[in-house]
Amino acid sequence: MLKPNHTVVTEFILIGFSTFPHLQVMFFVILLLMYLFTLLGNLLIMLTIRSERSLHTPMYFFLCALSISEIFYTFVIIPRMLIDLVSSHHTISFLGCANQMFFSFTFGFTHSFLLTVMGYDRYVAICHPLRYNVLMNPQGCAWLVVSSWLGGMVMGLMVTLSIFHLTFCGPNKIHHFFCHVPPLLKLACGDTSVVAMGVGMVCITVLLGCFLFILLSYAFIVATILRIPSAEGRHKAFSTCASHLTVVVVHYGFASVIYLKPKAPESLEGDTLMGITYTALTPFLSPIIFSLRNKELKNALKKVFFSSQYPLRL
Repeated sequence: MLKPNHTVVTEFILIGFSTFPHLQVMFFVILLLMYLFTLLGNLLIMLTIRSERSLHTPMYFFLCALSISEIFYTFVIIPRMLIDLVSSHHTISFLGCANQMFFSFTFGFTHSFLLTVMGYDRYVAICHPLRYNVLMNPQGCAWLVVSSWLGGMVMGLMVTLSIFHLTFCGPNKIHHFFCHVPPLLKLACGDTSVVAMGVGMVCITVLLGCFLFILLSYAFIVATILRIPSAEGRHKAFSTCASHLTVVVVHYGFASVIYLKPKAPESLEGDTLMGITYTALTPFLSPIIFSLRNKELKNALKKVFFSSQYPLRL
């Protein structure tokens, strides 16, 4: 039962970067440039994969799906963040907050599932090359991508329903730049320890499971590569995994800093700043890593956008 002097919250106020008033212009410029570069980088990767027939392989099909999930993920969070940096109106409706949480978790988990699928693809390509075309046929690849998206939606729905079935009766100030789980739990009425533990355990179990599956895939990959007699063969085999492995390290490295570090009441501003690393910096670095660390993709980018058949010079 709600106390008589309690009012059910119908909207929230995103505190965001208002605790850093002198840095808001700098944050806006940096985040806007990072967001535009993230969009441009992922769109270039998708256009290159679509245009270059040599990249019509499962590995680049998964990379294209990964780029799509990153575009949607950043679109859910960063535009709203940029608007709040230049606006004095920081409110978000109850339904809008729930939608933002659902889609951010959906695309975030989809990203993790796709990275896991890409690890499996590299495992099959290196450890079972003769069966690669059979195991990674077009129908199977499409099923893996669809399963990743459906898995992300299920996780997003589970987390969102767990949080928003709680009662919020004030205050309504979210000490973050988007509707994130920890600050919302602090605003809920009553004991939220069971929900917090349940959501935390589910998220950590799924993410840790994906990470361990990737590690297991690379354990078999490394063992197979070490058995290749020539140094050139070993280098070529490992080069096909370098960009994916780097993105995995960045993705889970920043995620562990955000979600596994101890929470403290005085760390609200620190949590806001650290949140940028996962929501803006990781998607920003991903297209750079794939473009620079993947030789085939880098050559295809040059061919598509710097060849004489295109009058525009980038």
